[in-house]
Amino acid sequence: MIAAALDSFLTHVSARKHHGAQGPRPDETLPTKIVDTRNGPIRVYDSGADKPCVVFVPDGPNVIEHYDALIPLLSQYLRVVCFDMPGFGHSLPQANYRHSLDQGAQAVLGVLDHLGIDKTVLAFSCANGFYALRVAQIAPARITSLVLSQTPALASMRPWGKRCVPLPLRIPIIGQLFGWAMRSKIAQVWYGVALPITTPRKPYEEKAQASLANGGCFCLASVCQNLSRENVDTLRGVSTPCTLVWGAKDHSHKHTDPLSLQQTVPHAQIVHFEDCGHFPDLEQPERYAQLLLENLARNA
Repeated sequence: MIAAALDSFLTHVSARKHHGAQGPRPDETLPTKIVDTRNGPIRVYDSGADKPCVVFVPDGPNVIEHYDALIPLLSQYLRVVCFDMPGFGHSLPQANYRHSLDQGAQAVLGVLDHLGIDKTVLAFSCANGFYALRVAQIAPARITSLVLSQTPALASMRPWGKRCVPLPLRIPIIGQLFGWAMRSKIAQVWYGVALPITTPRKPYEEKAQASLANGGCFCLASVCQNLSRENVDTLRGVSTPCTLVWGAKDHSHKHTDPLSLQQTVPHAQIVHFEDCGHFPDLEQPERYAQLLLENLARNA
């Protein structure tokens, strides 16, 4: 609880410092709004319209603005919703938000309830994919399918964390302080690890750094610490149709087996994007959009 309260304090202090001016923030290139949920205020983009729905959640340090190429490809066919999870971007975490599977799932359902969305596809990536799986467990009637990216089995994320997450970030309190002080540098280093050398990093870095510079948050330590405490068998039993898109050139997941997800979701289909790194939805938006539309048509 102390670590969660520390995250909340640091992020709210920064937000108050930067959000005094009226109007959109300099980093806001898509129209968004703040919706109130039981897990706190969450920043949301919603294309609106009475169409089938897909919901995205950026994988920090990515934020909503990273989806500015993918959203137009899909919004002519779908209602596209994209929001920052609590503790990332401009969704500030409450003092009791610990990034547990249940809290993350309730944050997702809170956004769906606020926007009046009865059924949707959840297109989440990396650790956020575990929240999507939990939503599909507790509210299966509301999720038509899951399209995950870089989400292996929860058990596989523990060795991943030891390989890829600096030790200070894995220590409560120290991790929150270290992560806050070094958030800009951690974001910069992460893109170097997550993206293949053939993919320009600058566009990703610029959007992330703009968010951080304008009061955005990146509570990586709390996510790593709390998901590592979850029972690895918690997510078994998901029956929702599930597709995993796997970027084969993701250096961070070089030693991760994408098929491990089938230990939890035996029916999950694995689709490899051989030329992509950690963000196949953003690195190849046209190809990803086509896959998503085909998935939606198949599971409608």
